[in-house]
Amino acid sequence: MVEKTGRPGYLQIADDLRTQIRTGSLAPGTALPSTAQLCQRYDVSASVVKAAISVLRTEGLIIGQQGKGVFVREGAAASASTSTSASEEEPAASEIMEQLAQMRSTLTTLGDRIAELEKAVFQGPKRSR
Repeated sequence: MVEKTGRPGYLQIADDLRTQIRTGSLAPGTALPSTAQLCQRYDVSASVVKAAISVLRTEGLIIGQQGKGVFVREGAAASASTSTSASEEEPAASEIMEQLAQMRSTLTTLGDRIAELEKAVFQGPKRSR
């Protein structure tokens, strides 16, 4: 279950799964529980579970196989034990979230500009009857 500590739920789940990989509870080649099972276990939505899975995938601890599931990578236990501590990850995660927010803002601005250009270009001549 995700605790209300102020730390995002997806990072708490990633921490828990990382610990299971490091201790061998989730051995290399082992399939992670399904998204539905993880949602139920941690009492969160699918998007939170998918964000946690994405963190572990980015760290190289797990790998997805289309149509089969998500599995612990070979050598992942060694990677998990040498990965940065949670306190070091949090600033990196907040920096990434800030960059994503900036990208969304830029994309929104670009979308607005494209809409204005399309309106001007495709307006066509006004016809009077």
